[in-house]
Amino acid sequence: MKFPHQRLVSALLVLGSLQMSAFTEACSCLQLHPQDAYCHADIVIRAKVVGKKLLKDGPFGTLRYTVKQMKMYKGFDKIKHVQYIYTDSQESSCGVYFDINKYQYLITGSFHNGKVYTGLCSFNERWDRLSLGQKKGINHRYQLGCRCRIKPCFQLPCFVTSKNQCLWTDLLSHFGYPGYQARNYACIEQKEGYCSWYRGMTTRDKTTSNTTDP
Repeated sequence: MKFPHQRLVSALLVLGSLQMSAFTEACSCLQLHPQDAYCHADIVIRAKVVGKKLLKDGPFGTLRYTVKQMKMYKGFDKIKHVQYIYTDSQESSCGVYFDINKYQYLITGSFHNGKVYTGLCSFNERWDRLSLGQKKGINHRYQLGCRCRIKPCFQLPCFVTSKNQCLWTDLLSHFGYPGYQARNYACIEQKEGYCSWYRGMTTRDKTTSNTTDP
């Protein structure tokens, strides 16, 4: 069951993956905290990309990447093992580029008609570039907060307006993305539906902060 804010973010992701107009040769995406990307993805895997083929199934074609799946974190109910990842062949249409036989990647995507699709608006990153907090989030923490809402703050003042929100302030910084919260924190549901940022090494109550931290 998808909650209202999840349906909204999913709709924004779809809109963000479209070209803005015939005169805009760039992909436009809504920036998401990795937890949101995880929660709204159908498939989350760690894999090495071992091959690439251009399929001539449209004006510009579709890239089909062959992957060697190392681990699946989400999507067991949809597919047991991922062999191919599909994406648009054009970066302007949000197609994503993976190096062949070089790195392991975290790949998130959607599942449609038996195929896994991804793009620039999904969260795809080299595994060695992920922080320890992000790896822990992908392994188990992010799923504890999929009923929470991460509220982006673009301009001060910002406030949470419900108990299930965590205020995300990374986007206030001009130093770039991802920021400190995106790399180190997960927004986790606590008792009675309250959500708060969490960064801990053992029990989640040990270093839980309130909804306006860090």
